[in-house]
Amino acid sequence: MSPEPVPRRWVVHLDMDAFYASVEQLTRPTLRTRPVLVGGAGPRGVVAGASYQARVYGARSAMPMTQARRLVPGTAVILPPRFRLYELMSRQVFEIVAEHAPVLERISLDEAFAEPPDLAGAGEDEVRAFAEKLRARIRNETGLTASIGAGAGKQVAKIASDQGKPDGLVVVPHGTEREYLAELPVRALWGVGPVAEAKLRTIGVLTLGQLAALSERDATSLLGGAVGRDLRLLATGADDRPVAERGDAKQVSAETTFDVDVTDLTRLRTEVRRIAHGAHARLTRAGRGARTVSIKLRHTDMNTISRSETTAFPSTDVDQLTAIAERLLPDPQEFGPVRLAGVAFSGLAEISQEPLFQLGTPEPETTEVAAAPEPAPVARPSGWRPGDDVRHEHFGSGWVQGAGFGRVTVRFETRSTGPGPARTFDHDDAELHRGDPADSLA
Repeated sequence: MSPEPVPRRWVVHLDMDAFYASVEQLTRPTLRTRPVLVGGAGPRGVVAGASYQARVYGARSAMPMTQARRLVPGTAVILPPRFRLYELMSRQVFEIVAEHAPVLERISLDEAFAEPPDLAGAGEDEVRAFAEKLRARIRNETGLTASIGAGAGKQVAKIASDQGKPDGLVVVPHGTEREYLAELPVRALWGVGPVAEAKLRTIGVLTLGQLAALSERDATSLLGGAVGRDLRLLATGADDRPVAERGDAKQVSAETTFDVDVTDLTRLRTEVRRIAHGAHARLTRAGRGARTVSIKLRHTDMNTISRSETTAFPSTDVDQLTAIAERLLPDPQEFGPVRLAGVAFSGLAEISQEPLFQLGTPEPETTEVAAAPEPAPVARPSGWRPGDDVRHEHFGSGWVQGAGFGRVTVRFETRSTGPGPARTFDHDDAELHRGDPADSLA
């Protein structure tokens, strides 16, 4: 008796369109038709996200912000990232997807693979209907658009969703994978970077069809054993890699590239405290404690060093973890000017309570302690950045549209209000407070 045939497999890749910039345009309706650049505005800032109105001019993620600003005309709006808001929106989107596909392989905040059980053995029309229904649900319930690619494997599905952007759907019928991939450049394949591309170019291989036509011996000789074999196979459209949930993150981290190199230890400690608090916020959201604290410093000549310290027990205490990070710092007078600093927490563990014994260095015993002077009161921040969230006791939630010369202009609007009115206040107006990014989802 012959075995039952295995149902045809369908892998779906869902990718949110210009996710960071789209969330900004969604929650700040005045910007919905404007070019938006999300990222650092300083001379060393990098674009984290660009709206499609900005991409028309050539702006893209990972580009230096100075270059993007030159490309996009004066109507561009530059906003600092609001990662907490992006995480909230990501959760909303993938909770919807999970209702149709219980196993999700999350790649980032804005993309994931799925292998929906309902599509096993389905035809192309059924897959298309499924994907369109899912895209409509995401649009209706979150206000965001998603592009979807579907095919027999992860590689084809990923390439298909890229080709469907923005707000599109591409389904690659079974049996057509090799033909579909053949004319694409080799860099379209996940795993082919600049080095592999350069090696392939030396033998005249520019397309995936040409890569697929190589013998296994030639591919492995040029690219290495496992890598050459796998890339050649993927170029043919063969891809049986499973869709599987990714394990928990092994570390949480944050880093900053400074607008001006840091040259003194006092300022470096201040900056590292701030960075450590950012990494700690992610640690807290993950419900974890950390045993290992690492710092990374990049010299102005791009030389990079890392240092770490591991303790006996995991902790969630921000002061203890930050103190360890500070203790690891070299003096810039010896190391040299610091261009970038980062803090990472690893050795993660779920925490139900703080350890009985603290992790910090114990205080030395003394017989007499002089009274420390009272710390100077911290003044309420007087500066507002464009893009900062604002809450006003009378007008509600909004965001800073512009600030300077002791004045701040706030646009009062949220996701549901449509374009809102702009009002200008003294920067220290008693009714004006720092807002919560989540309020813009109201």
